[in-house]
Amino acid sequence: MHIGISVCTHEGQRIWANGLGQNVVLLAQLFQNLPFVQSVSLIDVGARGTAQPVALGQVQLRTLTVQDATTQVDLIVEMAGALDPQWVASMRSQGKKVVYVCCGHPYAGLIEPTIPGRPLAFSRADRCDEVWVLPKDSEFAPMLRFLHRCPVHVVPFIWHPQFAQARIKEVEQLGQHFGYRARGAEDAGWRVAIFAPATAVVETSIVAMVAGIDPTESLDGRVKVTHVLNTLHARDYPSTRYFVGSADLFHQPKAIFHGAFDIVSFMAEFADAVIAQGWQSDQNYSYLDVLYGDYPLIHNSTWLADAGYYYEDERGDAAGGEPQLRRAIVDHEKYLHEYRVRTRRVIASVDPLHHDNLDSYAERLLALYTAQEST
Repeated sequence: MHIGISVCTHEGQRIWANGLGQNVVLLAQLFQNLPFVQSVSLIDVGARGTAQPVALGQVQLRTLTVQDATTQVDLIVEMAGALDPQWVASMRSQGKKVVYVCCGHPYAGLIEPTIPGRPLAFSRADRCDEVWVLPKDSEFAPMLRFLHRCPVHVVPFIWHPQFAQARIKEVEQLGQHFGYRARGAEDAGWRVAIFAPATAVVETSIVAMVAGIDPTESLDGRVKVTHVLNTLHARDYPSTRYFVGSADLFHQPKAIFHGAFDIVSFMAEFADAVIAQGWQSDQNYSYLDVLYGDYPLIHNSTWLADAGYYYEDERGDAAGGEPQLRRAIVDHEKYLHEYRVRTRRVIASVDPLHHDNLDSYAERLLALYTAQEST
């Protein structure tokens, strides 16, 4: 079996620079370790079609143009780049299979483009043979089955720290250290970061900020500053201005708006803990990046309830995050070993080469072709 996974890159761009690109590389790595898979390639659907081969650790991937992929792949995985529907139809007419891997939030991806100013991208719904979704989105399977007119299957969420490790090496060359460090007398207060972008309903920095307000006042100033990242575009919104004007956190001032930063470089230099709040976005690469560094992660992900500092968020107001931040400030250093053990348990379970993950994806691929032979 020869597999091609779609990517959309620009000249010189690293495809693992974001979560979706990382997911592509990890899935390819998993496929490469299945005995019945002869090759895994990336199909570059970018305008230039000039993506370079990927070499990251033990992952070696060649990149094909769409034209070359026509004769060199048996299975097409649409994942990080939209494929031409006519080309897909031609490939399926030759008996080749097409799988759409839905990594983003299925409902938000459909409804948010209706917001004025948002880009609209939607391809022919019936272009694929199967849709694969992550466990966090399993409840949307009936909707996707109706929309795409094909079977929908839940596949494991996978992650590996190799991308964080590569970035850690880069920041170390600049004299920075990524990873929680014991706090000394010279540390004036905790620096909290919020990475959730103010661009989507599934993740919002505004809600997470609520958890950073009370501790500033009730813990005798032990929260020195709250960094709110990925929010420069929203700081002039009326709702943002009203929130900032009504929160003491911003009057002191102890909160700062920032543009986009990667987690490794920002945590290494500017922050000690992270507050996260999401809606149906439980399985999130950024959460695992933070946990990998042993930093306190205050979050509402039920999937990670046994790791980090979990708070229930039934009302969607992050009220439970405030006491968990207080707990982290007081106890994190004392229970760091236990914290690390729980984190490593989660990381091991999502390793692409974990036998359960290999077995699940192998079963899915074999079932896809078994169904073809039986028809």
